[in-house]
Amino acid sequence: MQFDFSQILSTTMVLFAIIDILGSIPIIIELRKKAGHIQSEKAAIVATALMIIFLFAGKTLLGVIGVDVESFAIAGSFVIFALAMEMVLGLTLFKEESPDTVSIVPLAFPLIAGAGTMTTLLSLKTEYATQNIIVGIILNMLFVYFVLKNTNRLEKLFGKTGLNILRKAFGIILLAIAIKLFRTNTGL
Repeated sequence: MQFDFSQILSTTMVLFAIIDILGSIPIIIELRKKAGHIQSEKAAIVATALMIIFLFAGKTLLGVIGVDVESFAIAGSFVIFALAMEMVLGLTLFKEESPDTVSIVPLAFPLIAGAGTMTTLLSLKTEYATQNIIVGIILNMLFVYFVLKNTNRLEKLFGKTGLNILRKAFGIILLAIAIKLFRTNTGL
């Protein structure tokens, strides 16, 4: 088992763009206001577990329902494309609700570890070594935990304009990732 710094950096950056925790700060702030409190540790641990489980068992789960990885990746590219368009155009597809389990649903899943993240993990697995992807997941989840713990401070630091700029910048990165996923898995 050999760790490759360039693979770790690549997977970390791709997952960082997909998870887009900085772009999700406005949603997190709203959830925190509605629910009163978000359990940052619980959200980060559950999201990490979901991602690692899907990294190892995702292909098998897809096989059980008769879907190949390429088809899932293409479908995921559409999901990522929709998320990116939401970010770039300022649309809201995610409906904020405040159930008692707000730290798990909708925060850990689907906001942090959603369909786009799961698709990306399967795609990354075809290109990179599993241990490097796991390190990328863990680095991202440490950052997610930091952001969840410091949402109010970050809101003040970036301001509304700064958060909007971050969201749009990561939206463009996600658009490029969606197009790459589509091209790679369709052979275009």
